[in-house]
This record gives sequence, structure tokens and C-alpha cells, in this order.
Amino acid sequence: MISIDVFQVLLRFLFGGSAVVAAALIAKNFGGRLGGIFAAFPAVYLAVVIGLSREYKGSDLLLVSEQLSKGAFVGMLANICCAIAASYMILRYGWKKGLVYTLFLWIIIAPTIYVTWFGF
Repeated sequence: MISIDVFQVLLRFLFGGSAVVAAALIAKNFGGRLGGIFAAFPAVYLAVVIGLSREYKGSDLLLVSEQLSKGAFVGMLANICCAIAASYMILRYGWKKGLVYTLFLWIIIAPTIYVTWFGF
């Protein structure tokens, strides 16, 4: 059975939601490029690490954090590729189709990077 830790859900909501609001406000007031930097803030990653520290201790926490960090690295690298692709796709196909194509690209890129660098 799946157990849900309310603290971890609230932590992700707080970090993720705050990052989204901050990125939107910064983009609106200072431009999209600066807002984009804040849109890439690793809020969920930080929330998960803090949440894991409640469940794991010592060497177990280090092992799980290392595994999480490898996955986060792959995700961030895939996000960089998709941000570059989105700038092209959105201009060429419009924002709706461009985002859909970019998300499909991410679905292909992220597992490919993971398997290439870390295996199964």
C-alpha cells in the first residue's frame, strides 16, 4: 500500500509553488530571460532531499541522496535540451504545438541520457 507523507506533499507544494510564482513575477517585471532562470530553480529537488532526511539517516540517506542527485542531473540536462528545442519549436509551430513537441522530446531525451550514462 502506498503511504503519503503530508509533510512532504506540503513541502513540495510550498517550494514548487513559490518557485513558480517567483519566476512568473520576475518574468513579468524584469523580462522572460531572467524569469526563465528562476523557472529552472530546483524546488522539487530540494523538497525531496529535505523529505528524505526525515525517512533516512546516515549512510542510507547518503545513498538515496546520491541516487536522487543522479536522476536530477539527468532531468536537468534533459530540461536544458528541451529549453533549447522549445525556443525553436515554439517559433516554428506556435506555443501549443511547440510545447507538445518539446515535451515529447523530453520523454525521449531523459531516458536516453539516463541509460547512456548510468545504464539500467
